[in-house]
Amino acid sequence: MENVALTQYSHGAGCGCKLSPKVLNQILASYTPGPSSEQLIVGNLSRDDAAVYHIGDGHCVISTTDFFMPIVDDPFDFGRIAATNAISDIYAMGGKPIMALAILGWPIDKLAPEIAGRVIEGARNVCKHAGIELAGGHSIDSPEPIFGLAVTGTGKLDQIKQNSKATAECDLFLTKPLGIGLLTSAEKKKLLKPEHKGMAVQWMCEPNVIGQQLAEFEQVKAITDVTGFGLLGHLTEVCKGSELDAHIDLPAIPLLPGVEDYIELGTIPGGTHRNFDSVKHMLDEITDKEKAILCDPQTSGGLLLAVEKSGVNDMLNCCRECGVTATRIGTLTTPDDYQHPRIKIER
Repeated sequence: MENVALTQYSHGAGCGCKLSPKVLNQILASYTPGPSSEQLIVGNLSRDDAAVYHIGDGHCVISTTDFFMPIVDDPFDFGRIAATNAISDIYAMGGKPIMALAILGWPIDKLAPEIAGRVIEGARNVCKHAGIELAGGHSIDSPEPIFGLAVTGTGKLDQIKQNSKATAECDLFLTKPLGIGLLTSAEKKKLLKPEHKGMAVQWMCEPNVIGQQLAEFEQVKAITDVTGFGLLGHLTEVCKGSELDAHIDLPAIPLLPGVEDYIELGTIPGGTHRNFDSVKHMLDEITDKEKAILCDPQTSGGLLLAVEKSGVNDMLNCCRECGVTATRIGTLTTPDDYQHPRIKIER
């Protein structure tokens, strides 16, 4: 099989391909929600990670889809990352994945079918480790390579974690360092330092299965995964959904090695600026460096947890037992204006 650099065939990369929240709001502006089924617990009225349907006796089906263009050159790694990222949405709702379907767009006039086969192999590898079947899918001929999954999961009604369920005085925790967008952009521009090679891939392939474990903790009030909208974009969804302000402890935020150097080199993804444009109304003034970190689009990023103080120790113990580092990055508070929650950066 020929060596190929997949990122050279796409105009975007990973979750940085996502439409910005601002554009998405414009697209959905004319949408008028009609009556929905009482069994649809989480649908398109909220900004959650997946849809949730109650099937009775306290049990739910969780459904999500996620796909994007290559963020790495290697086909097998592209499949692994896309699958890990898609399955994460189930974990972020507190659910257990049970099945996945592949979504493949492939430029058959530019890239050999065998290369797409390697992408599928990577996804199948991740699904196997998650204990689920890659049970089928759908493919089209497209101008650029696209891959992802539609994932089905299950959960308990009283353990579903929604962005709207966070409460005042919850502490905020993050389970992976920021900087995926900066490092992958540096690699695409041939500026990645040798000691950082493979680091972003390693983190992007780390599953967020801890979300399934934390579903059992009542004091863990909300969970969302930090992906294409960046930390501030996904935190905004929690703040708006729960009508709370957020206070972010900037020095506490975990970063991948080299992030500040790559900011100086200018390897800032285009998605960073789109993300900032969507959240700037909730912020006081921040520096360009802070924007590059807090709005950096993550692909298969970590979980953002809102945890009542009484449950922090139990949550941290669970994370440690599962080999996960949860870093406290801030807190949620009662806002001065419930209609216009704010995010305050503490330096």
